[in-house]
Amino acid sequence: MTDQILSEAFIESQRQRLLAMQREVLGGEEGTIAAERNQEEETGEEAREAEDDAQRIEQDVANQALRNVNDHRIADIQRALEKIAEGTYGYSDKSGDPIPIERLKILPEAILTVQEESEREAGR
Repeated sequence: MTDQILSEAFIESQRQRLLAMQREVLGGEEGTIAAERNQEEETGEEAREAEDDAQRIEQDVANQALRNVNDHRIADIQRALEKIAEGTYGYSDKSGDPIPIERLKILPEAILTVQEESEREAGR
């Protein structure tokens, strides 16, 4: 394992970015749920047609897919914040290998190396 030194300023900057990302993802999810609720309230008493049901089902599938992506992203964000608190930020959860700083700059929530992330994605 190669030693990688991340400055305290960089780690604090990443922590702030992760917290902002967490708020953004959670806020977006709340907005989607509120929009669904408003739509139901607005159209609740109107006569439904088969097309309306099909559109609603399609939207439900899309919303669930978005929730699944958001759940995965929130889990990685929260794990990255834990790693900052533990002092292990910048190192892979799987191998302990350093995660390149360029990857962390692009994806502050990265908890795996590119190769390990590819393997995780292939396993889904």
